[in-house]
Amino acid sequence: MTIHIVDIEAVDTRYTKQWKEHLPKQMRRATNEEVVVISGGDTPQSTTPGAFLNFGGTNVYKSKQLEQIGEMFCNGKISDGDYFLYTDAWNPTVIQLRYMAELLGVDIYIGGMWHAGSYDPQDFLGRLIGDKPWVRKAEASMYECYDHNFFATEFHIEMFENIFIDEGLDFERKSIRVGWPMEYLCTSLEQYRHMEKRDLILFPHRIAPEKQIDIFHDLKQSLPQYDFVVCQERELSKNEYHNLLGESKIVFSANLQETLGISWYEGALVDAIPMVPDRLSYSEMAMSTFKYPSEWTEDYNSYTIHKQQVIDQIVEYIENYDDYLPSLQKQAIKLKKNFFSGKDLYEEVKGG
Repeated sequence: MTIHIVDIEAVDTRYTKQWKEHLPKQMRRATNEEVVVISGGDTPQSTTPGAFLNFGGTNVYKSKQLEQIGEMFCNGKISDGDYFLYTDAWNPTVIQLRYMAELLGVDIYIGGMWHAGSYDPQDFLGRLIGDKPWVRKAEASMYECYDHNFFATEFHIEMFENIFIDEGLDFERKSIRVGWPMEYLCTSLEQYRHMEKRDLILFPHRIAPEKQIDIFHDLKQSLPQYDFVVCQERELSKNEYHNLLGESKIVFSANLQETLGISWYEGALVDAIPMVPDRLSYSEMAMSTFKYPSEWTEDYNSYTIHKQQVIDQIVEYIENYDDYLPSLQKQAIKLKKNFFSGKDLYEEVKGG
């Protein structure tokens, strides 16, 4: 059995860069199988503003991956029992992969890791394309091509299945909740854990409408005694970003879109308190100590009504920071075990 990782393009400041380095090693260690990475080569480092990747470059990258996959079939390098793991399930080349495998009579397994799509109204696809038939049918087709559709949270599974409930998809057999393969974070962030803290509140999210940066900017004006930093307003290296995490007391979110949330886990690993709304994936992931009522930031108007409560909670976390450390350590352990370990993913891949 060979495990072929069809990877997502790496952006230096995103976790995708770390996956490029660590995931193949972790997969080999966990499965004792041969692991081959199918990469699309270099990719533009400048993402489309507010987006996770470059909308043009990502299609160039995927096309190069498809070319390699086609050549592997032509050269007889794909065998029965091989597993193809797409680290971003929203990759139309899975349709051509299934086409080649079935017409050439090669019995392979395919898994895909879902991050977002048109079914999420706050995602780029959901906002700009919405429920147009071509995109919904494409997503349903890609889902069907995968033997295993991996999701990091129950919230994400429910959101996906609610949209495609009438499409006849085999949810019970094909939708699988697993942790994302990010075991490396504990080791790589350890050096930032014991840094001296200052009264710093961090906004580590993309600058996009669904992240509600205007709320953060207003809080900055209202609490001049504290430092508020929007990471994407600075050109930070990964090390510079982690230094800020290590110095911060709070990682703040008013997000309207989140199917997992990596930055607040990174923050918890270096003792930065997550302040997150009780909605989206946060509801199942965060302890009650670190969740505030969703209505406080459901939109900007709602925020203005509850602004004083938001401010009071920030002040409470900052001024009594040490009191929250025992709970914060429990939170980090919960996230590590249930949401940021690839153990279940590796077992599914190994089992085919």
